[in-house]
Amino acid sequence: MKCPFCRTDNDRVIDSRASEEGFAIRRRRECLGCKRRYTTYERLEEMAIKVVKKDGSRVDFEPEKIRHGLQKACWKRPVSEAVLEGIVSAVEGRIYEKLDSEVESRDIGEMVMEELARIDQVAYVRFASVYREFKDVSDFVDELQPMLDRRRREEG
Repeated sequence: MKCPFCRTDNDRVIDSRASEEGFAIRRRRECLGCKRRYTTYERLEEMAIKVVKKDGSRVDFEPEKIRHGLQKACWKRPVSEAVLEGIVSAVEGRIYEKLDSEVESRDIGEMVMEELARIDQVAYVRFASVYREFKDVSDFVDELQPMLDRRRREEG
């Protein structure tokens, strides 16, 4: 592993531990050249999963796209990066559990919305508005109605 600071290919592992619910190993390393420390992650090489988009086209599954959508939905919301990473890991884990070579984009969106609904209702609605392509205010009301009904039952 080349040091990201001095580019020397000589380091030692200081600490190793499971990360991302056991899907990765986090290694803390020290460069023997410049003595600086850095972190690397080791992951299994996973099978290539294709995402079937709404138009029928197929693209490679990229967890980064989920992360990007979550960051937009949670912008200026009290949701930490660690929580977002947890959502990405949970969705990614569910996708790989299926052991299918393809997954529908609609299924990925539903998984993300299930996770967001438990964490932040505003972020959930933001994500849903883009994912479900709301056309007008009535689409928002239709999405919010089950949440409002559930809250009334809990309070009442």
